[in-house]
Amino acid sequence: MDTFKTILTGLGNIGRTLLELLVADSERFVLRYGFQLRIIGVADSTGVAFDPDGLDLPAIIDCKRRRLGVRVLPTFRPDLDPISLARTVDYDLLLEATPTNLRDGQPALDIVRAALQRGKAAVLASKGPLVLAFAELAALSDWADDLSPYSVRPPLRFSGAVGGALPTINFGRRDLAGTCIERAELVVNSTTQVILEQMATGADFSTALAEAQRQGIVEPDPSLDVDGWDAAGKLVIFANSVLRQPTTLTDVNIRGIREVTAEELAAAWSAGGRISLVARADRQTDGRYTLAVVPTRLAADHPLARLSRGEMGLVIYSDTAGRSTLSSLEDGPLGTCQAMLRDVIDIRHRLRCAKG
Repeated sequence: MDTFKTILTGLGNIGRTLLELLVADSERFVLRYGFQLRIIGVADSTGVAFDPDGLDLPAIIDCKRRRLGVRVLPTFRPDLDPISLARTVDYDLLLEATPTNLRDGQPALDIVRAALQRGKAAVLASKGPLVLAFAELAALSDWADDLSPYSVRPPLRFSGAVGGALPTINFGRRDLAGTCIERAELVVNSTTQVILEQMATGADFSTALAEAQRQGIVEPDPSLDVDGWDAAGKLVIFANSVLRQPTTLTDVNIRGIREVTAEELAAAWSAGGRISLVARADRQTDGRYTLAVVPTRLAADHPLARLSRGEMGLVIYSDTAGRSTLSSLEDGPLGTCQAMLRDVIDIRHRLRCAKG
């Protein structure tokens, strides 16, 4: 039985829900995969709780449900902050779920840097580090060796950062390996899906946003969702990791949903289609991809027009696999948590393979 000594940075909707999953099914990894996670450190905006023998997860969950910080816990460590936690304590695995910061990526970027520089495996739900420093983090991790199980660099995984449970990165890299992707259309922001659906039925923008917030799917800064930055960040990660095109946010044409009118929505829905915020990559004759995130009217026969109730989905057109379509309907942050857990399982397999 292997035990991964684990630290979790970020205790918002995703981090708290992840702890709830671990408590609700504590034997999941043990019985099916032969290992367990021991959460020894957690961090939120108030500081760090740490116990090398393992933290009291129900107490942390209760604390967060009461909207309190880990500062109130007996295991609070005033000498540690999230970055020093990643830099100094003895652990095997980092789970990173701090709020998205597309300005400088902090504190997540320094947290992930510290982990990888120390040779620690990292699983990210946060997008900021990947959007702003993908090449740097890839060079520090097994991405530099094309995810070889024999890489001496630490594993870096982030499938939950691009569409939650929707296996966007895994599908593009693994299942479409050997193809040439001609076009990709991604609907990977559930907040805008919910808002546009609500507005199509007559709700105003503020009421629709409140419904998305009630579902726990909105970024702490809602403008990241509604102005297209969240979807653009995910497209940047997709371009770097799947399309293998070095990409930054400046390479993406971005337009959010604020200017979508009730009349446009009504016309799209009455024709059997819909309007969605679509992140799109189109391959040009020189082999490079043009990238855009824009509200797009989808005709009734478009695969992504079938999405409903906040579903996310993707359509990828390639030379040999033709048209591939995936969709996912998630319950709040659960999908992203599931993606983080599948990444942990993938890392476990990778490390066992490396050991022989």
